[in-house]
Amino acid sequence: MSSKDTTSQSDISKMTAHGADGSFKRAASSFRNTIEKGGKFDVEKDRYHLYVSYACPWATRALIVRKLKGLDEIIPVTVVSPRMGSNGWPFANVDEFPGADVDPLYNSEHVRDLYLKADPDYSGRFTVPVLWDKKNHTIVNNESSEIIRILNTAFNDIIPADKAAVDLYPQAHRTEIDEVNEWVYDTVNNGVYKSGFATTQEAYEKAVVQVFKSLDRLEGLLQGKDYLVGDTLTEADVRLWVTTIRFDPVYVGHFKCNFKTIRDGYPAINTWMKKLYWNQPAFKDSTNFEHIKTHYYWSHPQINPTRIVPSGPIPTIQEL
Repeated sequence: MSSKDTTSQSDISKMTAHGADGSFKRAASSFRNTIEKGGKFDVEKDRYHLYVSYACPWATRALIVRKLKGLDEIIPVTVVSPRMGSNGWPFANVDEFPGADVDPLYNSEHVRDLYLKADPDYSGRFTVPVLWDKKNHTIVNNESSEIIRILNTAFNDIIPADKAAVDLYPQAHRTEIDEVNEWVYDTVNNGVYKSGFATTQEAYEKAVVQVFKSLDRLEGLLQGKDYLVGDTLTEADVRLWVTTIRFDPVYVGHFKCNFKTIRDGYPAINTWMKKLYWNQPAFKDSTNFEHIKTHYYWSHPQINPTRIVPSGPIPTIQEL
């Protein structure tokens, strides 16, 4: 594996992604290609591989959509250990954690090895998910919002008709989906990180207030509804859900988002979240609370230096 010193890219405790005011600034993803017929990355069965962490909400987006679209046999998955240390996300051969895998393609030690294989001069962060091309030995895309749209349509010609008919970004609702995604990403998906990774009181308070303003808004939108946009499951639901499922187990305590819990403060959001978890196997099967809790409480020593993982909440998610 590479001996290159990548600490500044892989050690989240030494992360410098902050503004002068102490606010967290997330870096943009670097690999932004797509999969399309006749393109550089053509549509083929078993050409692509997905690297994920169960702990990561962005990676869980991709896992859910992969399941919903029936791509299990088209795109294999490898899961990393949730204990992200100084070298970033490790595979099971380096950190044998229940549910983690070894890298079946290159026997990599860390996700960073994949990035440096794709580009030895890569200078960004080593994030998941990674959509990998086995033919060209490179990364197709590492931006989850784009990966889920690739998975939504690119393989429709080689999957069963019922799965091809699943459309999480329907033409009739695209404008509304985009509008919801924009503010939900900024103030909820990334908002919890802006709260948790803030390094000044002022930056924290600004971020956490926005988180709960948006949760209040979402509570109104979901009153009496099973889905955020229209009357069908869309990517807007997937993108919000991965944050809400982590909210009570992690973000309330670890990221100091403690105005309210989802279960006690937001009945409509809680019902919507539980219905997706208990009624849609793609959501439940893509969720591993042991990985989620271990990752956050273990991997951020700048926030939790003891690395003690809390036992609660009990239950991690309520029954319907």
